[in-house]
Amino acid sequence: MSESLSGRSLLSVAELSREEILRLFAVAAVQKKERERSWEVAKGRTLALIFDKSSLRTRVSFEVAMTQLGGRAVYLAAGEVRLGERESGPDVARTLGRMVDVIAARLSSDEMLAELARGAGVPVINAQTDAEHPCQALADLFTLQERRGELAGLKLAYIGDGFNVCNSLLLICAILGVNISTASPEGYRPREEVVSRARALAAKSGAAVEVLSEPEEAVKGADAVYTDVWVSAGLEAEAEQRRKAFARYQVNSGLLKQAKPEAIVLHCLPARRGEEITDEVIDGPQSAVFDEAENRLHVQRALLSLVLTR
Repeated sequence: MSESLSGRSLLSVAELSREEILRLFAVAAVQKKERERSWEVAKGRTLALIFDKSSLRTRVSFEVAMTQLGGRAVYLAAGEVRLGERESGPDVARTLGRMVDVIAARLSSDEMLAELARGAGVPVINAQTDAEHPCQALADLFTLQERRGELAGLKLAYIGDGFNVCNSLLLICAILGVNISTASPEGYRPREEVVSRARALAAKSGAAVEVLSEPEEAVKGADAVYTDVWVSAGLEAEAEQRRKAFARYQVNSGLLKQAKPEAIVLHCLPARRGEEITDEVIDGPQSAVFDEAENRLHVQRALLSLVLTR
């Protein structure tokens, strides 16, 4: 296994090079294929999970991955730690760093995540913040690679809210040479600093980065069509306003016809069926959504393997 990720934190997908991402995908593919083989690189080691939001796929995939690697996971819910309230971020980091070998944190605050990484002395993995969701983006592009092979030159269309998943997709596509087009209503587009960073990365890989308003324009010629919920956790107060703004950004059979005939459909889940995506699409023959969900396990197991390799 490559040692380039050994002992490293992962706060943004942009911290990874193309070669590191492809190496991670190679490890994930081998571990997925050889499921019965013992991969005990984490024997006797512990992962701490700190979550201030609910989770299904992220929590389960990290816990199962660590168990399959011979280690164990300790889950710390928001009410148990109250990071930054009951105890300061640096104090939590210094304490956990003396007890565990790696930390995965789902926190709203990017600064709090950075505090953990600065103070823990062990690798810290971003399990989702308001700015990024790097583990999700890694699983997404791994799924696209499984379905399409060579990634460079493919096109991914993202339809919906320019929030954390969109930000990470912009960055990882730019690194890997995948063309990406996003379509969002005015006021809900991805962060300008993320778009600028993605375009700088794309200048090196040859990818195209488009930030558009019209979903039909974004999906034209796409190899993958991606969407996410219109109302993410923590934004429930904006629900009615957002549903009105995103009403014409639904991924349905009509929109999917504008993409390539063999295009796959991706969604990070949970889905609000009938809002951002229809039943006939998410359950249809072009959907790779549940392969994508499963791949969270394989990609995160590979990531932990590489980070924990001595």
